[in-house]
Amino acid sequence: MQTRKLGNSGLEVSAIGLGCMGMSFSYGPPKDQREMTSLLHAAVERGVTFFDTAEVYGPYLNEELVGPALAPFRGKVVIATKFGFDLREGINFRSPGGAPALNSRPEHIKQVAEESLKRLQIETIDLFYQHRVDPAVPIEDVAGAVKELIAAGKVKHFGMSEAGVQTIRRAHAVQPLAALQSEYSLWTRTPEREVIPTLEELGIGFVPYSPLGKGFLTGAMNAETKLDSADFRNMLPRFTPEAMQANQALVDLLGAIGKRKGATPAQIALAWLLAQKPWIVPIPGTTKLNRLEENLGAAAVELSQGDLDEIDAAAAKITVQGTRYPEKLEKMTGL
Repeated sequence: MQTRKLGNSGLEVSAIGLGCMGMSFSYGPPKDQREMTSLLHAAVERGVTFFDTAEVYGPYLNEELVGPALAPFRGKVVIATKFGFDLREGINFRSPGGAPALNSRPEHIKQVAEESLKRLQIETIDLFYQHRVDPAVPIEDVAGAVKELIAAGKVKHFGMSEAGVQTIRRAHAVQPLAALQSEYSLWTRTPEREVIPTLEELGIGFVPYSPLGKGFLTGAMNAETKLDSADFRNMLPRFTPEAMQANQALVDLLGAIGKRKGATPAQIALAWLLAQKPWIVPIPGTTKLNRLEENLGAAAVELSQGDLDEIDAAAAKITVQGTRYPEKLEKMTGL
């Protein structure tokens, strides 16, 4: 597995990381802990050094899985986790009006860091992201709190998730950001307008989450797909049968390119992301070994400039149907 550096931070990780959320949260019930531990070990054996979790995934269950599972590989892997939600009343995306409560007050950030360190069984958090921007707390105070954690040896690098460019600039001026994590894929290209040029200017790495469109771009889903009742995608506008039928054109495009390249739609989607910038590190998630191996195989897929131009030209003719999130959650992005 090749490695990449996240911007100017010096943080070097595998070119493709592993998003661990779905092992415990969002995509149906939590998976078997022993099976997921085996999968995490398999990822390390195949060269993955970058693992993404968060206290909110579960809540807490995912950190409690990832920490012990990766304990044998301390010093060889990079674990990223996140702060920014107030979990005292739990988390219920389906509650009336109900985006989860935000909390990025400095004292809360420091408390979350201490608790995540214990669950992850580590002495220092490699990369600590603000999960969502909290409009009630000046971003300078947030960055200042993380700066203090870095000075105390509790955190190595600062990151943000789904932040807008002005917030990124203000935070970066207080404590340099190693990475921004936001959704980016062939069906979510908003970051190309302002965010990616800003990251390039400031020397900040980019970690696309949901690089396979929450599974849709793999080609394994269609308008007939029935999701588990606990699956978060049931409430996403892009996963209505009508939207999936309309968006199938993107999967067909990936499949056509893949046939020529001897690759799957998922591998083309990931290879396309890797080709955008050398400091982009996607973190596809999976709970299956065959999917893990498929995703990691994308690092060996080479897309020529002609291939990239063809994909862009074809994708420009496809209008993606459905917003990423319901309105209450969409409002928490790009702040």
